[in-house]
Amino acid sequence: MTSTPKRLIPATFVLLWATGFIGARYAMPWAEPFTFLAVRFLLAFLILGAVMLALGSRRLPRRAAFHAVLIGMLLHGVYLGGVFWAIHQGLPAGLSALIAGLQPLVTAVLAGKLLGEEIRPRHWVGLAVGFVGVVVVLSPKLGTIGGGVTWQTLTASVIAMAGISAGTIWQKRVGSTGDLVTGTFWQYVGAAILMAAASMIFETRQMTINGELIFAMAWLVFVLSIGAIFLLMVMIRDGAMSKVASLFYLVPSVTAVIAWLLFGEQLSLVQLVGMAIATLGVGLATAQPGTRARASR
Repeated sequence: MTSTPKRLIPATFVLLWATGFIGARYAMPWAEPFTFLAVRFLLAFLILGAVMLALGSRRLPRRAAFHAVLIGMLLHGVYLGGVFWAIHQGLPAGLSALIAGLQPLVTAVLAGKLLGEEIRPRHWVGLAVGFVGVVVVLSPKLGTIGGGVTWQTLTASVIAMAGISAGTIWQKRVGSTGDLVTGTFWQYVGAAILMAAASMIFETRQMTINGELIFAMAWLVFVLSIGAIFLLMVMIRDGAMSKVASLFYLVPSVTAVIAWLLFGEQLSLVQLVGMAIATLGVGLATAQPGTRARASR
């Protein structure tokens, strides 16, 4: 991969990942969250299975496949299951996104402890500034806290945030060396099993099939579960976890812009300021040391 396409990966990932919240907005009125996600993950691993056959992808060793299944349960199942369930139960999307905004800070701490990554003071400042930017972007949506704010929905959001943090760290530690297509296939096997079990236990498994649901499913499977996730896997493989995680700070800003374009949602001056702050934070968190600093190591 040449350097120019590689430089485009972070921006492309943020744009695609942000559209996931728009897809969820289309889907949630027509399906229960665990049932919807179980079908989404089932379709994703079936498509990847066909791709593996077409490409003649290498099989993963049994131990690596087992790790991939568990990573998928955390990275896709626990994260999306927790977020979708909490929002379905009435938790405001802004508050859910704010809790998810803690993920880069949690991931940076875990990366330092478990992966031995050196996180410089500039990067810590960037992570803190980025979180402030997320708070500012979401602040207009936090004014109306409804009855959906319960200990159950808040706990689900915190568990979701912990799930994606642990999943990305685990992927960096044990899952970044094998074939990406095969590894992601097994991730979706794990996520589908977890969501199917949750659907069987907690839901009625009814879906209203219409144009909005079909569009949302197709978009989330192809653009998010395959496109965005492959970009994330590449970034986890090639980059420091704290820097990769900081990109999630940009997602609420991009989501707000997309919602403004598609749904006419208000985009205030306060939110624009928050976007600038979040972008500054990501710039600080992902900054490379200068040539002189590198040479002195």
